[in-house]
Amino acid sequence: MCAHVLVAEDDAMQAELIRRSLLAEGHTATVVHDGPAAVEAARRLGPDLVVLDLMLPVLDGYAVCRALRREDDGIPVLMLTARADEEDLLLGLEVGADDYMTKPYSPRELMARIRTVLRRSGRAAARREEPAVRAGGIVVDPVRHEVLCEGRPVECTPAEFQILLALTGEPERVFSRRQLLQSTRGFDRSSTERAIDVHIMNLRRKIEADPRRPVRLVTVFGVGYKLSGGRG
Repeated sequence: MCAHVLVAEDDAMQAELIRRSLLAEGHTATVVHDGPAAVEAARRLGPDLVVLDLMLPVLDGYAVCRALRREDDGIPVLMLTARADEEDLLLGLEVGADDYMTKPYSPRELMARIRTVLRRSGRAAARREEPAVRAGGIVVDPVRHEVLCEGRPVECTPAEFQILLALTGEPERVFSRRQLLQSTRGFDRSSTERAIDVHIMNLRRKIEADPRRPVRLVTVFGVGYKLSGGRG
């Protein structure tokens, strides 16, 4: 899978190491060193993935991620940071990051995580034919990587898409947070089940008439979540 990756990292040595690792994997890369340049490059290039350092000058990684999500919710974002606090992780997910790595990390580990994010996003790979699934007024199309809610297009991050695909594929089934976390196929050592709560909150903002009183993405207290509304 050959992908074009935008690397936004203010440390020139780190950025060059990532760039060389990407080239060795057969990818192409564009490197920028501050927040505004990252937003402009993403808008101009439409990359398959953004590797985004949290501590960028001018605009930090959170601000960049918010800007990317406003313009193209489908670009996967892998956030890099020296902060290992769970609250920083959850904030990164809340603004739309798909995965999160703490420094220091090995280039091998980073490339493995990049492969995982690219695989689940599907932007750089031809998909095998999979039928769209429908439930509760939601249509999730794995081939086109599209979501419709009552006929209205809904922009989802790759992780949100995978969670919604799992829920829509088995309406009324209650999924635990751990099961939904596994469906994203990307988070491992830095992940927590609370990450699913953030993704569900973001999805409710997109598909519920009143996110505070959800009727589609329903909480089953003490267990997890389900998509209500039946097939069709």
